[in-house]
Amino acid sequence: MNNKTIRIKDIALKAKVSTGTVDRVIHNRGKVAEKVRLRIQKIIDDSNYEPNLMARALGSKKQYRFAALVPDHEIDSYWHAPKEGIELAVKELRQYGISVEPFVFNPFNVASYIEKATELTATNPEGIFLSPIFYHETLPFFEKWKKAHIPFVLFNTEIEDFGPLSYIGQDSYQSGKLAGKLMHYGQSEPCSILVVHIDEKTSNAAHLVKKENGLRDYFGQVDADKHYAIATLELDRSDPSDFSQKLSQAIDSTPDLKHIFVTTSKAHHVASFLEDRHIGHIKIIGYDLLSQNLHYLKKGTIGFLINQNPKRQGYLGIKQLADFLVFRKKVAKLKFLPLDIVTQENLNYYLDEEEETVMEETVANA
Repeated sequence: MNNKTIRIKDIALKAKVSTGTVDRVIHNRGKVAEKVRLRIQKIIDDSNYEPNLMARALGSKKQYRFAALVPDHEIDSYWHAPKEGIELAVKELRQYGISVEPFVFNPFNVASYIEKATELTATNPEGIFLSPIFYHETLPFFEKWKKAHIPFVLFNTEIEDFGPLSYIGQDSYQSGKLAGKLMHYGQSEPCSILVVHIDEKTSNAAHLVKKENGLRDYFGQVDADKHYAIATLELDRSDPSDFSQKLSQAIDSTPDLKHIFVTTSKAHHVASFLEDRHIGHIKIIGYDLLSQNLHYLKKGTIGFLINQNPKRQGYLGIKQLADFLVFRKKVAKLKFLPLDIVTQENLNYYLDEEEETVMEETVANA
């Protein structure tokens, strides 16, 4: 027997059992006597059998309804990329009976998040994909989904120890350490550093805390005498006057400030502030290839962007659910994406034609 022609029926005949017993061994479900299981497993191993799970799923009439709890990209453009990734995965997986129902919430309104999470839970989907940006409000839903045996995959924000099937995204702590190293390499003498969190409260956003801790720990390791002073500032764009006042005060009160680390995708707001005030000695490190960020990266106001690849996060999250529920594959608990450092020099390698067009229009209109 070889793996090109072998069937479950062939294994069953050789093991002198039913095809159902072989199926239970292959998929590790149901009860099979240990002696029988070992006999079947030896035949499987000797024949290099690999079940064609995709073909089986393709021939099945079963429908798999997933739900995605995602922020509204019309309110915050960062979330457009994950939406595209989800749609791409659905396009590829539709033939296997997979659909994804979106539950879209306002990323700046916790009540909206709770409302949509409640609606999602009531639909009792086979699997859930979400970005749990409101930490405390998410935990009760985790408990409900676990009791209902609904697997859930997280992206963008990692929350440990609450039973997710998988997390897709970057290692936030390591990305903070990376930001620290980039600052340190380009700095000839100790200076002050400002960590800026925009539109999210660190008390309810674990991923931002991890980024800041990563940066602080990096300098704690290389600067035992604490020559690098690190301050933290939380800003809210809903009040532009307060935003400008707090940022201006932080800059004016720190004459040796050389670096600003923006922990969200909103680095362009700080870059615009610096440009309007003709402040050129402060360099920014931020996240994500939003067109507004790319505009200031090209101009040099933003020194580095750490690409979180949100489109791929959306795509892989749905694929993880499909692999587990449809194709019966083992799924990694953590799927960290690379920490891509994007600069003026390598920017074009990260853009597709559509993104390049958007960026050119942004620069032209700036």
